[in-house]
Amino acid sequence: MPFNVSIRHLKTLIAVSEHGSFAAAADAVCLTQSAVSQQMKALEEQLGVELFDRHRRPPELNPRGRALIQRARQLVYLYERLHDEAGGESELTGLLEIGAVPTTLTGMVPRALVRLRASQPTLQVRVSSGLSAELLARLDRGDLDAAVVSEPKPVPTGMLWHPVAEEPLMVIAPADCSGDDYRALLTELPFIRFSRNAWVGHSIQRKLLDLGVHVNEAMELDSLEAIRQMVRHGLGVSIVPVPAVTPEDAGGLRTLPFGDPPQSRGVGLLERQEHLKMGLTAALLRELQAVAEP
Repeated sequence: MPFNVSIRHLKTLIAVSEHGSFAAAADAVCLTQSAVSQQMKALEEQLGVELFDRHRRPPELNPRGRALIQRARQLVYLYERLHDEAGGESELTGLLEIGAVPTTLTGMVPRALVRLRASQPTLQVRVSSGLSAELLARLDRGDLDAAVVSEPKPVPTGMLWHPVAEEPLMVIAPADCSGDDYRALLTELPFIRFSRNAWVGHSIQRKLLDLGVHVNEAMELDSLEAIRQMVRHGLGVSIVPVPAVTPEDAGGLRTLPFGDPPQSRGVGLLERQEHLKMGLTAALLRELQAVAEP
C-alpha cells in the first residue's frame, strides 16, 4: 500500500537518535517537545509500525526504530543533495552548532559569521570553543554540526575535511632577546610547548623533528594565552600560529618566522560525511573561504 513519509519527520527522528530524547531533539531542530512527539507519532502512522518504546522515560528507539536510522540518514542526505544540485536558493533556517579552535575566534570565524548573518538572517548559529581533538569527539557524537580546526592527518574515518587557510607558525621570544636565528633561540632558551594533545601542538613537534631542531623543554601548556604570558615574562620561547599573537603583544614579545621557508598549519572545516545540516555547513564554508587571508 502506498504511503507518504515526510522528510521533515525523518530529520526529527534522526535528531532524536543523535540527542537521546524528545526534549534534546526539540532544542536541536527548533521545535517544542510536544511538536517532536506529534511528528514521531505521525511518522509511526505513516510507516505503520511503532518506532519507540514508550514504556521507558524518556521514550527510546526500539529495534525497528534503530534499524530505520541509517536508511533515514541516506534518504535525507539524498534529498539535501538533490536540492543543492537543482540550484535551490531558499533561505536557510534552523540551528547550526559549530565548534572552533581559539585562534580562529579572533579573526576568521567572527568575520565569516557576520557575512553569514547578513546573507541568512533567519539562520541561528551557536558557537563553542575547544581544542581540535575535543571538537572532533563532540562532532563524532553529533553534538556539533561542524568544527573549524587544525588540519587532521589523516582525516578521521567518517569525516569530510574542507581546507580554508594556511596559518604561518612563528617563534615568540621575550622582547629583550637578540639575534635573527630561530634555531638558536629554540635551542638555547627553555622551550614552552603547546600541548601535544592539540593537533597544532602535535604538528609543531613533527615540524621540529623534520627540521632537526632539538629543544630544551620546560613547560607544556594547553592555553595560548598562558604561553604568551610565560614568554612575555622571560621564562622561555615558544612556537604558535600567527593569529595567536595580537597587536597588544608587539611591545612584549619578539617574533620570528619558524623555518626557512616559514612553516604553517592548515585550518579548515570538519564535518561528518552525511548529516542533516550539510546545506547549512556549506553556507558557512563559503563564508569562511571568502574571508580567509590569501
